[in-house]
Amino acid sequence: MKIPILMYHQIDEPPPRGTALRGLIVAPSSFAWQMRMLRLLGYRGMSMRDLEPYLRGERIGKVVGITFDDGFQNNLHNALPSLLTNGFTATCYGVSSLVGGSNIWDTGKVAEKPLMTRQDWLAWHDAGMDVGSHTQTHANLTKLTAEQAHSQIFASKEELQQLISAEVRHFCYPYGWFNPEHQDMVRSAGYVTATSTRRGRAQPHDNPYALNRIMVARATHPLQFFMKVATKYEDRRA
Repeated sequence: MKIPILMYHQIDEPPPRGTALRGLIVAPSSFAWQMRMLRLLGYRGMSMRDLEPYLRGERIGKVVGITFDDGFQNNLHNALPSLLTNGFTATCYGVSSLVGGSNIWDTGKVAEKPLMTRQDWLAWHDAGMDVGSHTQTHANLTKLTAEQAHSQIFASKEELQQLISAEVRHFCYPYGWFNPEHQDMVRSAGYVTATSTRRGRAQPHDNPYALNRIMVARATHPLQFFMKVATKYEDRRA
């Protein structure tokens, strides 16, 4: 059974044409019809936490993972309502030392947008959504020493767990870049999965610390979206 894990960043009104990384910003109206389409097609949108038994092969079903990188405040304001309307859950990967800040790692590339505050993260978690880690500073792990990478992976988990008073079980590599030793660190830190930006669907026998995902872009139209998530499995008993 192949499982599409969708990758989003911002759910907000896209900036003007020509703006860098414009494709990573999906309009709230587009996200709304995407979630509605999933539900009408019989899919269940799930956080990485809820997806765990499917990734382990313990359950089968028509499921789709829903993830958001970076922890933008617009995920709470513009994505959460659609998720709740359709009865879905999702994982948002937070940058632990920038809670309440902005995407300063993009300075000079794109406009800075507010990241979720502590209260925002609590509201996200209290709504039944999952919180994952995206390191402390959105660090490119491949450019760090082993000690620095270890700190980014371990400390971010602890900081986010303290923030929401709950376990953080899932990790996402910033920029999608990682080396084999980073997988070992993620495992040692106690995470259950780690997602990448490598394109493709996940399967139960895949390495849980290098999971593929499927990017949903600003310009993704309904037929493209259907093709990204369509699976042959139709058993709705799970």
